[in-house]
Amino acid sequence: MGTDNTTSSVSQTSGVDVAVRYMKTVYLVMYCLIFIVGTLGNGLVIYVTGFRMKRTVNSVWFLNLALADFLFTVFLVFVIVSHSRGNQWDFGLLMCKLNTFVSAVNMFASVFLLTAISLDRCLSIWVVVWAHNRRTVFKAQLACVVIWVAAGICSAPYASFRSISQRNGSPRCVYPAAVTHEQKWIIYTFRCVVGFVIPFLVILISYVAIAVRANRLQRTRRPKSRRIIYAVILAFFICWLPFHVISFIELKISSNTELVNIVRIGGPLAGCLAFLNSCLNPILYVFMCDEFLKKLKQSICLVLESALTEDHLSFMSSRSLSSHFSRISRKSDSTAPTERKGTDASLTFTECKQEDTLSTE
Repeated sequence: MGTDNTTSSVSQTSGVDVAVRYMKTVYLVMYCLIFIVGTLGNGLVIYVTGFRMKRTVNSVWFLNLALADFLFTVFLVFVIVSHSRGNQWDFGLLMCKLNTFVSAVNMFASVFLLTAISLDRCLSIWVVVWAHNRRTVFKAQLACVVIWVAAGICSAPYASFRSISQRNGSPRCVYPAAVTHEQKWIIYTFRCVVGFVIPFLVILISYVAIAVRANRLQRTRRPKSRRIIYAVILAFFICWLPFHVISFIELKISSNTELVNIVRIGGPLAGCLAFLNSCLNPILYVFMCDEFLKKLKQSICLVLESALTEDHLSFMSSRSLSSHFSRISRKSDSTAPTERKGTDASLTFTECKQEDTLSTE
């Protein structure tokens, strides 16, 4: 009887080990995709909102949100390298603390900015006159500064507790044994309440209020508004809830084999979902904005038009110059001034056309 239990336990453990080994490859691919898509998507948002769009309250929100998500995905490269080496950390103590701090800062900043965007949209649709008179770019920029400072303060404990510990003969960037179980409970609970529960409730209430108002004012566009609202709420909930649940399950681990297996398999998956939120933000909050799409299309069209126009003009200029010199060689000196005048007029027209093209750009 005891042998059967031991055999089943061993087979279960080996089965979990095989699943974990295969899932590590899947998670690594997902991390790489999130890194590529998030970096490119948020970088494009930073370019359009920072350099191509007029500075408005919405562009300030989107720019700071893209900056937070961009930094979040850029530092994901350290997680990718560490994960590919069996969670071994080879970047030193300073980078361990810096990576933890930057990741936590941008997690809090991203969540706080999503909350601010939700509140701003709610006030804009419910208190239209007040928002029109009091809603300014300077106040939005000031709110973003406050959000970044608050995110830095909330993230400081996580960086200070992180250290490098030797586990199974390899360095790991983890919370060391000196950090007590009670301290972990405090920082995990704080992160869950401040970084998820309160923002989620604010976002949920804000978008419910927006949906109620939209049903009264824009009945023809109600289905689209509802889809966007549902997508925003579900994306935030699905991406961040597993991350916090796994964190608390990890604190419950003592000798419970089932909990250990849940954390081994579900931990990286929860991290993938949390990182995925940084890729979804540009799609949900920016790419659905008509003004952003308009500016993006204009930017792409202008780049293509500039490249094609310059090639066309350079071809015209070289062709006119070659014909000009060939005519000079064939004609006599008495007719040269007249032809030169015509050629100059042609070049002047070409230059004016090029100047007009540059001015439109």
